Amino acid sequence: MTGERMRAEMAEQPEALRRLADRFGDDVATVRGVLPDPLAGVVFLARGSSDNAAVYGRYLAELASGRPAGLAAPSLHTLYDAPARYDGFLVVAISQSGETPEIVTVCRRLGDAGARTVAVVNDADSPLGGAADAVLALGVGPERAVPATKTVTGQMLAMAAVAAATGPVPFDGAELAAMPDAVGAVLADPEPAGALAERWAQSARLFVAARGLLYAAALEAALKIKETTGILAEGISAADLRHGPIGVAGGDVPVLALDGGGAGREDVRAVANLARERGAPVAVCGDAGDAELPLPQGLPEALAVFPATVRAQQLAAAMAAARGIDPDAPAGLTKVTPTE
Repeated sequence: MTGERMRAEMAEQPEALRRLADRFGDDVATVRGVLPDPLAGVVFLARGSSDNAAVYGRYLAELASGRPAGLAAPSLHTLYDAPARYDGFLVVAISQSGETPEIVTVCRRLGDAGARTVAVVNDADSPLGGAADAVLALGVGPERAVPATKTVTGQMLAMAAVAAATGPVPFDGAELAAMPDAVGAVLADPEPAGALAERWAQSARLFVAARGLLYAAALEAALKIKETTGILAEGISAADLRHGPIGVAGGDVPVLALDGGGAGREDVRAVANLARERGAPVAVCGDAGDAELPLPQGLPEALAVFPATVRAQQLAAAMAAARGIDPDAPAGLTKVTPTE
């Protein structure tokens, strides 16, 4: 099975992220131009992989702004006509294609309900771009493989710009400038993902666990594995894994633990050890020497999300190949899902 498109689009990420990092200050200024004053909170509106990018935005925005940040429930507005008021809120609508009718409709409705709105899209001329007060256009080029790769990491960097518009973020300019090279280093080292894929390819179920800022990467890793392989993968907080689901982990249910350093490291490592004690195959993705999926050292937790997400893309593509599946076009999936 080929996977040529997915691998080619993965390989474009360092340069795409470098361009977005170079214009990071401009994107921050664009968001500040529509930011409510005073800011009541930030709400992220998305589906699919974009929703996982939104989770990263939610964590960073609340950390930066000191105001509540959350995820919109689109069906409250499309199915239930919720009479919500959004005065003082910033709504960030995220869509790779910018064409999902549900996201376009809800963005307009929340704007009419008092929110200021920002669209994060690949193409500024998309319907979603026309529905918002401001647009952050990723411009990462066409993405033809069904599993989103370069658009997801691009969206995550746009989420960081949104957060930085509301307050201080936990990384500096030099660290941001180093991040694309860290992603490039991961892409240049595919062997660890390939070796793990061979061991885990025939699993029926799988957990991806993380804490805090890496939680979004765990959700995205699980989605990529589900999309490309058909394995029932679940992204989960390491804290939630302790509360019952750890009972599922065992000899035939592997656990991938994402360790981005920072505040979540101790708990992620503790849960990984607990899963090992239960007999589960466990692999750690992190920057410590014992990690089966190594990450480059030196990035703060908030930016370790990017190489961790790319490691997961590598693993998903390799597991699909080991199962004889073409990750470019998984059965039953399309690039644009027209939810209403």
